[in-house]
Amino acid sequence: MSDQELWVVRHGETEWSAIGRHTSWTELDLTAEGEKEALAVRAALQAAKFTLVLSSPRRRTVRTAELVGFCPEIDDDLEEWGYGSFEGLTTEEIRQHYPGWTIWDGPWPDGEQPAEVAARADRVVGRVLALPAGTAALAFAHGHILRVVAARWLARPPGDGRLLKLGTGTVGVLGWEHGERAVTHWNVPGRLPFPPGA
Repeated sequence: MSDQELWVVRHGETEWSAIGRHTSWTELDLTAEGEKEALAVRAALQAAKFTLVLSSPRRRTVRTAELVGFCPEIDDDLEEWGYGSFEGLTTEEIRQHYPGWTIWDGPWPDGEQPAEVAARADRVVGRVLALPAGTAALAFAHGHILRVVAARWLARPPGDGRLLKLGTGTVGVLGWEHGERAVTHWNVPGRLPFPPGA
């Protein structure tokens, strides 16, 4: 049994996330509200200690990490799901051509397959599980990749990430319960009290 924790933070709001546009490689800045969300996360995490701090290379995640008070190691495995031809489109726009479409079920023209995203998530999980027992890692990333990371932490298929809604500027904690990996907290806005170890 191990008892490492993986804390995850979805970046603050961007212009596209505010209106539901799928954003993978497109570089966007945080909105004023997104910066407020990040600063609220800073207040929530100020007493926490981390052995490893990682971030997606995208500007919105690195800026969120900076506002929270960290200089993260860049990990390309934390990049958002590659949306391919659907980059910049909303779900409603995609469904005009593919009725009932979801990122979890596809199709994914020119984009990443779920198994590819899961492989990246597995490498992130593996890095955390290789840390000394009793330590914690912190990852700044994006909505869909973090939902897949959580599913893989639980040894579930990547599609089970559909059950784990994650808003911008929110915190999750993946830990252990009775020797099994578990979700300790999820989708917690930084503006709410969030004591470390709770």
